[in-house]
Amino acid sequence: MGDERRLRAARRAIALLRERVDAHFSIRLWDGSLEPLGTTVVPGLAIQINTPGVLPSVLRRPSLDRLIRHYAHGRLDIEGGTLIDIAGPFAMDRAARRRFKTVNKRALVTALWPLLIAKGDHPDASRQFGDDAQGTSRADDDNRRFIQFHYDVGNDFYCLFLDPRMQYSCAWYPTWETGLDDAQEAKLDISCRKLRLKPGDRLLDIGCGWGGLLLHAAQNYGVTGHGVTLSEEQLAFARARIDELGLGDRITLELKDYQDLNGQFDKIASIGMYEHIGLDNIPAYFSKVQSLLADGGLFLNHAISRGSKKRKKRFSKRPEQKALQKYIFPGGELDDIGHTIAAMEQHGFEVHDVEGWREHYQKTTRIWCERLTARRDEAVALVGPETYRIWVAYLGGCSLAFQRGSARIYQTLAGKSAKGPASVPPSRADLYR
Repeated sequence: MGDERRLRAARRAIALLRERVDAHFSIRLWDGSLEPLGTTVVPGLAIQINTPGVLPSVLRRPSLDRLIRHYAHGRLDIEGGTLIDIAGPFAMDRAARRRFKTVNKRALVTALWPLLIAKGDHPDASRQFGDDAQGTSRADDDNRRFIQFHYDVGNDFYCLFLDPRMQYSCAWYPTWETGLDDAQEAKLDISCRKLRLKPGDRLLDIGCGWGGLLLHAAQNYGVTGHGVTLSEEQLAFARARIDELGLGDRITLELKDYQDLNGQFDKIASIGMYEHIGLDNIPAYFSKVQSLLADGGLFLNHAISRGSKKRKKRFSKRPEQKALQKYIFPGGELDDIGHTIAAMEQHGFEVHDVEGWREHYQKTTRIWCERLTARRDEAVALVGPETYRIWVAYLGGCSLAFQRGSARIYQTLAGKSAKGPASVPPSRADLYR
């Protein structure tokens, strides 16, 4: 089939969509021509279709996974912005979604017919977790493989978009004008204040990442800290920072699964780790934390969540969740906050405080996406174009999920038992001094 015929088919389809959808961006076709998808588009913002075979491939077998593979290999791209700029207005605009439904489907199929019968590009495999990414038959060593798949991409890569403390979890913005770096420091401090840390406390950080919380707590609250991670890259970075700051006598780290921990700690933090354990392992997880926490101790669980379902059954996985497990977080599953609290209480915890940070993570992931996009060339040099593209799409998709409320995030503070005096003040006033 001649290329000109395929171009004419694409332009006819875009014209039909433009009439009804009136989107805010353009489509750049593989010959370099620019076709606005609305009457008033953002200058320079466009979806790029870089090969003529993408459209036949996606139209004949539409799926999120196929789109991701084509995007990872550069056959699709975004020009002049990010996924957030393209999809953000549609995330909240129900009228825009309704406009899609008014498109004349027969006319659209007729316009696209030359593309539907044309040869399509093969959606080549990209960087992905090759085994049981959903963790349905999780073995003892799977937790380490799951974590290393994501975090051992390389410290230099994460340095491109994280703050100097290497905080890879939701920042906390005292005001919406606060910058990301200051908001991450504020997150560390509010977390320490919620735990009511004081000199001499033994603090355990489960899934300690690059060590930021332990370093902040030791420097500012006088604690003795211990952290565990399953990422060799994170462990090496955190140990180097501890040595650099002369805190080797106050902080210890191990490459260890939380299930293998022993000892007693006055305070325990789990920041962004709960999402990795799998829903079936929640009872064992809270039982283990309970056994590690000293009497009268406090536990801070910071975790991404999803909305509860009316029917009490296991969550069915949406295409975006399956993609997240396959390409980004193998083994990861999201709980709903109601079940999290119930599981805590069933394992001997008294819940003191639950705080939602959804908008905080929407902003955090948006800034990460923008920062990584701005350093594209450096990222590609470090990890290659496929990994860079997948990470940018993942960060942008996360921001959109928090924007529309399909993802939430909570910090939950709990104590060891509900007998006698609680280990928290009578009000939250000390948290916001």
